[in-house]
Amino acid sequence: CAGGFSGAVTAAGGVESTVNFGLSVLPSNVAVAGLFVIGCFISTSMGTSVGTIIALAPIAIGISEKTGISMPLCIGATVCGAMFGDNLSMISDTTIAATRTQGCGMKDKFRENFKIALLPAIVTAVLFYLSTRGVNYKPTEALTYDFIRIIPYLVVLIGAMVGLNVFLLLTGGTVLSLAIGLFYGDFAFLDIFKIMGEGITGMYDITVISIIVAGVVSLVRQNGGIDWVLYIIRKCIRGRKGAEVGIAALSSMVDCSTANNTVAIVIAGPIAKEIAEDYKISPQRTASLLDIFTSVFQGIIPYGAQLLYAAAATEMALTPVSSIEIVRYCYYPILLGVSALLFIAFGKKEA
Repeated sequence: CAGGFSGAVTAAGGVESTVNFGLSVLPSNVAVAGLFVIGCFISTSMGTSVGTIIALAPIAIGISEKTGISMPLCIGATVCGAMFGDNLSMISDTTIAATRTQGCGMKDKFRENFKIALLPAIVTAVLFYLSTRGVNYKPTEALTYDFIRIIPYLVVLIGAMVGLNVFLLLTGGTVLSLAIGLFYGDFAFLDIFKIMGEGITGMYDITVISIIVAGVVSLVRQNGGIDWVLYIIRKCIRGRKGAEVGIAALSSMVDCSTANNTVAIVIAGPIAKEIAEDYKISPQRTASLLDIFTSVFQGIIPYGAQLLYAAAATEMALTPVSSIEIVRYCYYPILLGVSALLFIAFGKKEA
């Protein structure tokens, strides 16, 4: 459903209208910080970090070339915004994986995450503003947008935040996007199935991988592998906070090994659930820790899909950059990791 919605809203011009609307209302002297903010909204609404990077990277390149601002800095702002929603969105595959492996509600996990993610997002926006203070960006092309095309995003985002059924929201958002596209003549009626199919196809890989990984994890559990991992982890941790650090370390290491945060959550999820039950950690906090720390490292490893796509987008630019050059400007994932560790160390004990 998330794939179908993404395909429909993109075909109906929702992404382009949202980007142009954001650039139109934001002052020109905060263009790079604005990229981050727009990226936060789009990624939270779409539930895909890679899709957000693909949508915003051309604008980031244009800002860099027309203002002289560092290309890695502009692309870094796009990656930061993309990772914000990848971690928080209720229709992100990472959120779905984290909540399903831990057996908690998406709304509960969102609330747990938001407490940790808000301050890093604010600090990141401030850092991008200070880094580009005094530089103005004047778009040469007309920033045309239609607010009606943005409505499906708002419906899904607000509905999910207030706790409405995500499956029904995505279905309704898809139908609304398709209706808007048909009304404006963006595509013909018979193209509807092709558009939805292309969006759904984008989810095939992760679906098949998740099924295979779930099978492998079950085999490992049957042969005592999970018990062995739990034995090693238990030897290294003491108390509830130590257990939370153990879950964070486990999910981080698996993500660095697989370079895919959804797959990392599916692999680490069963082990994290066992640890959480032993040390009385709530399912929503465990899901939040899994999602946060896999997203942290997914946003800074130069061989992950996000940074590779971001670097690939600059290949036709005047000054192409490598994924390694972008890492130093990935402020948000780094600050999110710091915030999560402080939350573990000094956060209130759960009731």
